[in-house]
Amino acid sequence: MRKLLLSSSLLFIVIITAAYSQQNQIVKPDGKIISIGEVDKAVKKLMDTAEVTGLCIGIIADNKVAYIKGYGYKSKPSRQLNDTATCFYAASLAKALFAYIVMQLVDEGRIELDKPLYTYLPKPLPEYTQYIDLASDERWKLITARHCLSHTTGFPNWREYNPRDNKKLEIFFTPGERYAYSGEGIYLLQFVVETITGKPLETLAQEKVFKPFNMRRTSFLWQPSFETNYALGHDKNEDTIAKDRRIKANAAGSMETTIADYSRFMEAVMQGKGISQKSKEMMLSPQIAINSQRQFPSLNPDTTNDNRKIGLAYGLGWGLFTSPQGKVFFKEGHGDGWEHYALSFPDKKFSLIIITNSGNGESAFKELVEQLTGVTIPWYWQGYTPYRQTVHLPISTLQQFTGDYDGKLKATITLVDGQLKVESSTTNLPKTNLYATNGHHFFLKVMDTDLEFVKGADGKIEKAILNDEGETFELKKVK
Repeated sequence: MRKLLLSSSLLFIVIITAAYSQQNQIVKPDGKIISIGEVDKAVKKLMDTAEVTGLCIGIIADNKVAYIKGYGYKSKPSRQLNDTATCFYAASLAKALFAYIVMQLVDEGRIELDKPLYTYLPKPLPEYTQYIDLASDERWKLITARHCLSHTTGFPNWREYNPRDNKKLEIFFTPGERYAYSGEGIYLLQFVVETITGKPLETLAQEKVFKPFNMRRTSFLWQPSFETNYALGHDKNEDTIAKDRRIKANAAGSMETTIADYSRFMEAVMQGKGISQKSKEMMLSPQIAINSQRQFPSLNPDTTNDNRKIGLAYGLGWGLFTSPQGKVFFKEGHGDGWEHYALSFPDKKFSLIIITNSGNGESAFKELVEQLTGVTIPWYWQGYTPYRQTVHLPISTLQQFTGDYDGKLKATITLVDGQLKVESSTTNLPKTNLYATNGHHFFLKVMDTDLEFVKGADGKIEKAILNDEGETFELKKVK
C-alpha cells in the first residue's frame, strides 16, 4: 500500500510538472521573449557562480502558472535533488498568505482594518502574558490590523531583537507613524484573528487558502506527509542546517510549502480569487511610504530620499514599488539557510517566485530577477548584496596556502575535499570556506573579511594580510 501511494504521488508530480512546462517561451514584463531553455541556463549558471545549493522557480504568465521547476540539492551531503513537490520552509512568505486570509475576513465583515485590535479581545491586551510588557505604554490601544499588515505598529521585528537588548516587547513610535518591519505585529494580528473566529490559524488557512487553491503540501504546522520529500537549509559554506519541524503555528513564519503550491497561491492573488476587487486593490495600494536606507535592522533611524524615485512603499502584506514596466508587489522570505523572493507585475499579468534552501540565495536575486523580468529590484534596501566573482584554483595551488599563521590574530588554513578553509581560536571562528578571486586573494562569505597572501623571495607564502571590516592584521606563516 505504501509503495502504491508513493507511486501515485510521484505520478502526480510528473503530471503537474509536465502541465506547467508546456510553454516553450514566456513574455517577460519588459516585452522581451525568453525561452524555457534560456530560463534554465540563467538559473543554472547563477546557481553555480553564486554557489546556491538548491533553488526552485515558478513563473506566472497571463495570470496563470506557466512554469515551475526544482534545481540543485534538497540535501547536498546525500546528493538528493529538489523537485516541484519538495517542501521548503517558507519563512516570511507566510506573512503575505496570512494577509490574504485577513482580507477575506475583512470582506466577511469579521474584522475592520482601522478598528483598534484590543476591542476584539475579552480583556485588555497587557493582561495577556505575552503582552504584559506593554502595560506602561497605552499606545497599544491604537494598534489596528492595518498597522500590523503594513508594518507600522512600532514594534521591533521580534522582541529578542529589541535594540535596547532587554528582549522586551516595546512600542518605539506611535503606530502608523512610519514603516518598521515586524513579525511581532503579524503575530499579534494572528492572536486577534484566532480570537475573533474561534479557530486556530491552521484551520483558517486550510479553509480559506490551502484547500480552495489546491495547496496540498502547505501547512503552518509540520505534517507527517512532508517527511517523504523535504529540503534541508544550507548555510553560506553549503553545510546543512538541522531541520526545524514546527509544531506551533505562527503567521509570521512557521509555514512549509512547495514551489508548486506557492505558485498556485500567487496565481490566485493575481486573479483575485477569494477576495473582493476592493480588498485586492486596497491590499496592493501604498499604506505607508518607506524612507529607510535599509529594511533591516527594522528600527534603524537612517533615512534616504532615494526610495521616492521608485515609490517604495508597503501595502497590506506586500511591499510595493514602481518599475519601468509598471507597478510591482513583492514579498521576501529569510531564515538561516532559506532565502526567497516573490514579485508580481499586475499590469503585465506576470509573477516570478524564487525559493532557495541556501544561505547564498539572496546574492543571486538581483541578477536573476533582472534576467527573467528585465527589472531591477530595490536590492540595496533589501540587503541583497550581489555575489562576488570567484575563480577555481587547482589543488596544487591551494596547498601552498595551508598551515598555521601567527600574529595579533592566529589562524590555521587547511584543505578539505578540495576546499580551502580557515579557522581561528582567537576569534572563535570554526572551519570556514575561503573563496578565491585570483591566485593570491581570498574572502569569506560569512563576514566582511579578505585575505591577501604574500610570497617571500623564495617564492613561498610567508604571510597573509587580513582585512576584517576595514581593520588590517598581518599574520606570519609559521609552518
